[in-house]
Amino acid sequence: MKKIETIIRKSKFEEVKDALQEAGIEFFSFWDVRGVGQAREGRVYRGIVYDTSTIERTKLEIIVRDKNVQKTVNAILNSARTGQIGDGKIFIVPIEESYRIRTGEQGDESLYIKGKEE
Repeated sequence: MKKIETIIRKSKFEEVKDALQEAGIEFFSFWDVRGVGQAREGRVYRGIVYDTSTIERTKLEIIVRDKNVQKTVNAILNSARTGQIGDGKIFIVPIEESYRIRTGEQGDESLYIKGKEE
């Protein structure tokens, strides 16, 4: 099992979400984050443009079985890329164990519904 953490442009969230669903990844967590980097963002408030040193992005956290890692990464790479600085990053971290609280299933079995995925 792996945890895939990715930081993407907020404007690309819907495309990434759709690509993940097409790849069979139906569950993930996400939230808005702020960071600093080489990218700059201008914001408009009441008609005045402000240049800020922080950038807004969306962070996704996805736990997948080992066999689903590459198709998840490919879905993110293909849908989140603009070719400009600030497209984001993908991090892959090993997961030691997982449990489904409702049934007590653990390991890979806790990550999918039997009969729906092999």
